[in-house]
This record gives sequence, C-alpha cells and structure tokens, in this order.
Amino acid sequence: MLTHFTASGEAVMVDVSAKPETARRAHAEGRILMQPTTLTRIEQGAHAKGDVLGIARLAGILAAKRTADLIPLCHPLPLTHVEIALTPNAAESAVWCRATVETLGRTGVEMEALCAVQISLLTIYDMCKAVDRGMCITDVQLVEKSGGRSGHWTRTASTPSSD
Repeated sequence: MLTHFTASGEAVMVDVSAKPETARRAHAEGRILMQPTTLTRIEQGAHAKGDVLGIARLAGILAAKRTADLIPLCHPLPLTHVEIALTPNAAESAVWCRATVETLGRTGVEMEALCAVQISLLTIYDMCKAVDRGMCITDVQLVEKSGGRSGHWTRTASTPSSD
C-alpha cells in the first residue's frame, strides 16, 4: 500500500525504489474562457505583451519540469517529453490546453501534466488580465494515463465521481 504517512501519522514521500521503471505518459487538459475580443487579439498576435500562446506553451513546459518544487511530496522526475497544445476555439471564446508528459520512471506523470495545463492557462490569464479580468480557467482534468502497476486509464463522461 502506498501512503504519504508513517505509522505515527507523519508526512513522508512514498518510497518507490522497489518499483520497476516503466514508460509512463499522462494527458491533461483544461481551458480558459475569455471575451471574444481577447481571443481575437491572441489569435492575431496583436496583444501588447507579445506571443501569448508561445509564452504560455513555454511556461507549461517549465512547470512540468518543476512540479516537484510546487507539489509537496511529489517525486522529481526526469521527463523525456513534454508537449503543450494550445488551441483557440472561437465558438466557445476559449483557448483549450492539452499537455502530454512522458517519462521512463517509477512513478507517474499525472501531476506534471496537470501542472503544465494550469500554468499554461495561468500565463494566458496573466498576459491578458489588463484587457479581460473576467477570464475563467475551467475543466482542468486528467484525461488519460498509461504505464505503471495501475496500467492504462482513460476518462469517461461519468469519471469524476468514479475515481
């Protein structure tokens, strides 16, 4: 049984040294809702602060690499691949973010994928807040993970309460 607590209730990092190294991958996603004019500025590259999506993509990659510095008891992992896809959606007046994170290790990369999405979207918010303070980050969730003892998992429409 994996636990973050000792028998006396003290918090510890889980010892994963006995687990075999396996290829692990996680996909997470989320979106930021905004005013249509804000999305148009982003898409046209007309934002005063520069390439919003390019900077957000870089921020997400850096966040994935630094997840162990942000989440207590999270293992530092040697990531082998991080990809951030940022897709504007005019119908929703939103930017969707999907992060794919991979490693060859003893523990999964779900937290790294989720951090990458959050920080990418927070970067968009930070860069655009002067023109649109009402933006809303929403739907951040793990979509799929593979590798490790628990194997493959994919979110279904009814997953939120079944985890």
